[in-house]
Amino acid sequence: MTSEEIRKYFLEFFEKRGHKIMPSSSLIPDDDPSVLLTTAGMQQFKKYFTREKDPNVDFGTQRVASIQKCFRTTDIDEIGDERHLTFFEMLGNFSFGPVVNDDPNDYGKGGYFKKAAIYWAYEFLKSLNINIDFVSVFKGENNIPFDEESYKIWKELGFTDEKIRKFGKEDNFWGPTGDEGPCGPTTEIYADNIEIWNLVFNEYYQDKNKKLEKLKYPGVDTGMGFERLMKVLQKTPTVFETDLFEPLRSYVLNENSEIDERDLRIILDHTRGSVFLIADGVRPSNLERGYILRRILRRLMLKLKIYKILDKKDIFVKAVIEKFKSVYNELENYVKIKEVMDKEFKEFEGTLERGLREFNKKIKGNESQEEIGEKLFLLYTSYGLPLDISKELLKKINIEITQKALEVFDNLFKEHQKISKNVNR
Repeated sequence: MTSEEIRKYFLEFFEKRGHKIMPSSSLIPDDDPSVLLTTAGMQQFKKYFTREKDPNVDFGTQRVASIQKCFRTTDIDEIGDERHLTFFEMLGNFSFGPVVNDDPNDYGKGGYFKKAAIYWAYEFLKSLNINIDFVSVFKGENNIPFDEESYKIWKELGFTDEKIRKFGKEDNFWGPTGDEGPCGPTTEIYADNIEIWNLVFNEYYQDKNKKLEKLKYPGVDTGMGFERLMKVLQKTPTVFETDLFEPLRSYVLNENSEIDERDLRIILDHTRGSVFLIADGVRPSNLERGYILRRILRRLMLKLKIYKILDKKDIFVKAVIEKFKSVYNELENYVKIKEVMDKEFKEFEGTLERGLREFNKKIKGNESQEEIGEKLFLLYTSYGLPLDISKELLKKINIEITQKALEVFDNLFKEHQKISKNVNR
């Protein structure tokens, strides 16, 4: 099945079960100052879990489903491996309390909880002939009890103890997004050796001091990574070979078939991510979400320049738009997206040229970690080459950068800031 077919099938599956289909919210959170970007499908629904807003009034149901655009900055340094992404889509179904009926055969509009959520996830995956390797449940930790209810539901579905794993808070307790918000124990579903669906049971509210309080009404917040689901369905080696990255992947390889696989993944992820950020109104800057965009654009520019395909950037942007514009209308403004990228690339071009020349002169490959830290500091302060770019260049020539080198860089940079402040007084 294609990703377009799966989108339609997922939404129809939950619409049939009483869910109102909601469009994706922007990557710029509308009403949540605790986060820079939308990182989860539940983010636009946080106030319905706390009942600050009434789902029955706004949606005519306590059940909604969506396919949400997400962007997570915590994974930026991991991009290039087999599964991490900055931009991704999350398929989710949600129930806002109170629980009216937790019977999976109830296709009404009332709130449901663990049984219906687990049964429907199992039914959906089974209908796609996806074999579940195992599931996990919250074992209990820090005065939060073992999720015995989820455990018993999986047992009802025929799962043995060998296929129901119990993990602690780090693995099976989710949230909140930002500094505070709804959160709770999770049950996770694994297929093809990766976690593909996370079912969160929002039973608590965590305040800014990390204190947990029971929510008045428990709710359901599920998230299934679209790219991971397609990897399992299309039986690809990684998420980057799925049709969610076509035709972009083919276009890039057509321009240069010798691209290192890690670098190819960075190009695919950062092209897609930057297009979506710009389309939602993010602009490059040195602050907050603008800095995130600037960071991935400059890293993208480095890779395109190394492989001599920088002049093909517009083709790659159009490939992303071609794939997603029927789902996300905001992508249709190609002219504005191109204008923003062109301006950033032009401003950084001179800095990158100088930085690359100096990097090649100064880095010999036989330096100690302390010397590497010193040279990276010099490249940054004297030639404007960002640390991120230097780290990428070091990886390219197989030079390890350890915490020691980064500590040297940080200490020199702090001293540099002190001197700058004194000079400017």
